[in-house]
Amino acid sequence: MAVNAAGKTSIKVKENLGYKAFLVVNFIIMLFVVVVTLYPFLYLVSQSFTSEQAIIRGESGIIPKGFNIETYKYVLKGEFLHYYKNTIVYTLIGTVLSLIFSSLLAYPMAKPEFKINKVLTPFIIFTMYFGGTLISNYILVVGLKLKNTVPAFILPMMISTYYVILMKSFYQSIPKDLEEAGEIDGLSKFGVFMRIALPLSKPIMATMTLFYSVMYWNNWYQAFLYLNKKQWPVAYYLQTIIRGVGAKEGDGDATSVSANIKSCAMVLTVLPIICVYPIIQKYYVQGMMLGGVKE
Repeated sequence: MAVNAAGKTSIKVKENLGYKAFLVVNFIIMLFVVVVTLYPFLYLVSQSFTSEQAIIRGESGIIPKGFNIETYKYVLKGEFLHYYKNTIVYTLIGTVLSLIFSSLLAYPMAKPEFKINKVLTPFIIFTMYFGGTLISNYILVVGLKLKNTVPAFILPMMISTYYVILMKSFYQSIPKDLEEAGEIDGLSKFGVFMRIALPLSKPIMATMTLFYSVMYWNNWYQAFLYLNKKQWPVAYYLQTIIRGVGAKEGDGDATSVSANIKSCAMVLTVLPIICVYPIIQKYYVQGMMLGGVKE
């Protein structure tokens, strides 16, 4: 026990040999996980900047060989930007709608005084384990005349049961005294939600923004089922590139050059998500803890 400059007492914990050994082992394991996780992405980035001749000779590695940006110019001159724009539009619209409807559903579920929750909550949880089949979903979309429209891509994914449950747990952690004070001041239930609950839900909203945006950004299967070529998102365009590489496996040189184009397209596709993540990272852990743990 020691007294610092501010006059406060601090307790120093003596690190024994076992604890030091734990720190060393933990550091080695974490370093290994980082290397294993980061290496494929660094290899992909390197391959996207490697010259076609070096790829054909099998010289691609974690450091670009014959550095060039011609592949990026080639990809950006093609249809990639059109599909990129589609993805941005779908992600923005889908994420905003998902946040609105998920929060409007999660907040009432967090209030045990609402009698409808006795029926609503089990029904929603049921959909987490048992959903419609592919054929029934397809028939529903076609029957609603949504095929070849943007809603056909957004609506089937608009509400995730798991994310709603996380938001519900977060809203349950909001002190009831705050909500009761709002009601005393004349706010309705919806007013309490808008004026008190939403301003306090920045951590979980930031977390859900990340989850929903990644879900829309990476989704290609809905596009495969419901959209025409002009409406494709970039993820499905990337799928066509990957399939094109597989179709050229008989020609080694063509496969190598196509792999260079594929690497470039994948880097451009994942780049926005990598840029967005650090912005909301400070809310991410807090939102997951508050949404997943209930005192």
